[in-house]
Amino acid sequence: MYDASPRPILMADDDPDDRLLLQEAFQEAGLSSPLFFVEDGEELMDFLRRQGRHHEHESPMPGLILLDLNMPRKDGREALREIRADRALRRIPIVILTTSKSEEDILRSYDMGANSYITKPVSFESLVKVVDLLGRYWLQTVELPPS
Repeated sequence: MYDASPRPILMADDDPDDRLLLQEAFQEAGLSSPLFFVEDGEELMDFLRRQGRHHEHESPMPGLILLDLNMPRKDGREALREIRADRALRRIPIVILTTSKSEEDILRSYDMGANSYITKPVSFESLVKVVDLLGRYWLQTVELPPS
């Protein structure tokens, strides 16, 4: 089992089915971290900066961001660039979790400061395995920066 007081995980993904599957995979993998969802890069930045509809949000900063690249309004690439340019946010680990297998997307994501790049698994069973590995590494193994 994981840390008794786990840090929140924030997922930015515009696909409601992907968000639901990830939530179910977290439950299946036994992860107890609070999971928050935003639908695009603009809402992600509002969440992180406590602006817009998230201005009264009181949870601690996420210990990890799961970021889809292809979203409306502000895509994951733009959000990643903006997060890494912000002194208050740049230390939050960001794992790209997307359908893109493009070598250009992979290289560009790492160049812009992504900590990991994962192509979304096709099956639910594979997603549970990925989520379990993410949890073991990011929530059990590494030391996250203080919130």
